[in-house]
Amino acid sequence: MRRGRGWHASLIDGALWAFRASILVMVVWGTIATLRAGRYSGAQWLDFVEFGLAQGGIYALIALGYTMVYGVLNMINFAHGDVFMAGAYTAYYVAAPLGTSGFLARHLLSGLLLVLTVSVATSTAIAVALERVAYRPLRRAPRLVPLITAIGASFFLEYSFRSLYGAGVQSYPDIPVLSGSMSIAGITVLRTQALVLASALAMMLLLYWIVMRTRTGKAMRAVAEDRDAAALMGIDVDYIIVFTFALGGAMAGAAGILYALTYKQVHFFMGFVPGIKAFTAAVLGGIGNVPGAMLGGLFLGLVESVGPALFLDGLGVPAPYQLRDVIGFTMLLVMLIFRPQGILGERLARKRA
Repeated sequence: MRRGRGWHASLIDGALWAFRASILVMVVWGTIATLRAGRYSGAQWLDFVEFGLAQGGIYALIALGYTMVYGVLNMINFAHGDVFMAGAYTAYYVAAPLGTSGFLARHLLSGLLLVLTVSVATSTAIAVALERVAYRPLRRAPRLVPLITAIGASFFLEYSFRSLYGAGVQSYPDIPVLSGSMSIAGITVLRTQALVLASALAMMLLLYWIVMRTRTGKAMRAVAEDRDAAALMGIDVDYIIVFTFALGGAMAGAAGILYALTYKQVHFFMGFVPGIKAFTAAVLGGIGNVPGAMLGGLFLGLVESVGPALFLDGLGVPAPYQLRDVIGFTMLLVMLIFRPQGILGERLARKRA
C-alpha cells in the first residue's frame, strides 16, 4: 500500500512538472516569436496595457467584495457578481433619461455622481439584504451550506432582475465629454479608460485606508482572526459583518458604473463573467488579502489584454484575443500549482479550519 501511494505520488509530481514546463515553454516560445515578428508597434502594446489596467481596475473593485467577505466569514459569496449587476442595471434607468435630456452632457460631474449614488445604494442594499436573509442564519453551518446558498442567491438575483427589467440588453448613454482620447505625460489615453483607472485606484486606496487604518477596519481584522474572541473583547460582530457586506457592495456598485461606461451595455446576466474573473483575481492575489485583491485584479486585466497577442500570436493561433479567458484561467491554474496562497498570500483571513 505504501509503495502504491509513493508510486502514484511520484506520477502526479511528474505530471505537474511536465505541465509547468509545457506552459513555460509555450509562453517563452510564443513571446519570442511574437516579438521577432514585429507585428505590433509600441503604440499598440501601450494600448493593450492601458486597456488591461482599466479592465483590471474593475476586476479589482469586484474582487475586494469577495476577499473581504471571505476574510470575515470564511465563505465565498458567489452572488457578489450579481450585486455588481444590480447596481449598474438599476442606475441605467437614471442614466438613460439624464443622457436623453442632455443633462449628462451639460453637468457631467453632478450627473455621474447621481448615477453612481443610485448604483452604490442599490448594490449596498442588496448586499446587506443577502447577509441578513441568506447568510446570517447559516454562520455556524458547515461550509458547503453557505456556498450552495450563495449559488442559489445568485440565480435568484439574476432572474428577479430579468423579470423586473426584462431580458434585453440596454445601452448606456454616450457622454460627449468622455469620448475620444487625451494626452497624459505624452501618452495618449482614452478618456473613459483614464476615468476608470483613476476612479478604481482612488476607491481601492480609500478601501485600504478604511481596512488598515481605521478603528472599524481594525475590528474587521479582529473578527477575521477570531470571531468569538473579538466578541469577548466587546466588538459588535454582527455590525462588523454587515459593514463588510455593505462596503463590498458599495465597491461592486461603483465597479458597475465603471463597467457600464467602458462597455456601454447592461443586462441581467452581466455579472456572471466579471464575477468569476473577480473571484479569480482574488485567488491570484491571495484570498482574504485586500492589497492582494487589488494586485490580482490589475494583474489579471493585464494578462487578459496583453497575453493573447504576446503569447499566442507568434504561435500562429488565429484570432488569439478570443482565447483571453483561457489565458486568464490558465494563469490561475499555474498560480495554484506554484503558489497556492496567491501572490501576496492570506493576510486578512488567517482563520482556523
